[in-house]
Amino acid sequence: MNDDVYMQLALNVARSVSGQTNPNPPVGAVVVKHGTILGFGAHLKAGKSHAEVHALAMAGSEAEGATMYVTLEPCSHHGATPPCADLMIEKGISRAVIAVKDPNAKVAGSGVAKLEAAGITVDLGVMAAEAKAVNKYFNHYIRMKMPFVTIKAAASLDGKTAAHTGDSKWVTGEPARRDVHQYRHRHDAILTGVNTVIADDPSLTTRLPDGGRNPLRIILDHSLRTPMDARVINDAQAETWIFTERTITDEQLDSFKEKRHVHIIPLDTLDIRTVLQYLGEQKVMSLLVEGGAAVNGSFLESGHINQYVQYIAPKLIGGKDAPSVIAGGGFDSMAETLSLSILKADMIGEDIKIIAEPRKDDTHVHRHY
Repeated sequence: MNDDVYMQLALNVARSVSGQTNPNPPVGAVVVKHGTILGFGAHLKAGKSHAEVHALAMAGSEAEGATMYVTLEPCSHHGATPPCADLMIEKGISRAVIAVKDPNAKVAGSGVAKLEAAGITVDLGVMAAEAKAVNKYFNHYIRMKMPFVTIKAAASLDGKTAAHTGDSKWVTGEPARRDVHQYRHRHDAILTGVNTVIADDPSLTTRLPDGGRNPLRIILDHSLRTPMDARVINDAQAETWIFTERTITDEQLDSFKEKRHVHIIPLDTLDIRTVLQYLGEQKVMSLLVEGGAAVNGSFLESGHINQYVQYIAPKLIGGKDAPSVIAGGGFDSMAETLSLSILKADMIGEDIKIIAEPRKDDTHVHRHY
């Protein structure tokens, strides 16, 4: 029996629902007996049936004596749904192949223990690295109680995001811009700064050929300068949360009272960590940052970058006043810089797409996390 083949199918099923299960992780399950796939399923939405339930329902009575492949340890506690480990025992599963244990303290090995106590053979760790990658948003959120942060940037080959006049339409080609919308679909929230709202009036929604899920829109706005005619204020396609400082006036707040999908959140200090902690408390598991150079600089200096995605266009813009991807004070020495591991580099149309993450051994990461 080729466990990797069936686990890969379970992982593919889990990937297909990435971004729509918040605050739960995307999970895939497959039921197999004598080399025949009897059922498969995914956890589609928080509060709905888990992946194991769908797979076992499809398998029916044939599940007895079968092997179940699951990308994440089955739950063992009563939550919004009954324990999946109990259902697997009830349906007569004889072997469970599990990619990784659930980092959630409510499970954390108890699902495996329950299955083993019932006489089910458990094989743990099959394609564990791939499963951890599928659940990286969830794993980070459970560990840090803050959303996983992806910085997305688009620049010319000489590192410019716009001409010195501010014109930025378009740095990259249509395929790259379409790819960005996949990230919007998969993240719970999208963040930008008020200067971007004023300059570009973005909608910050997902626009894919087949639709997609709009993320929660987050605006960083120290003095509440967001224009009342901005798309994020008026289109009601998604909620908009504006983080500002408590120094704003009641008159400023009153301007937004009629906008039911807009929420103003005054904080004592508008720093990145405080914002991320607030979002974590609201169960926002993943955050896509599409900000300007100043916002990107704030995330870099705060140490809160978990993934960096950059699209590089084969263009040279030039100009000492043309904006770059990251501003801010910067680091004083090369020893302080954030070192990244490049995970992937692809061509997207005529542009290059690079996906990178902080190196695990980087001291900058250890200082700030």
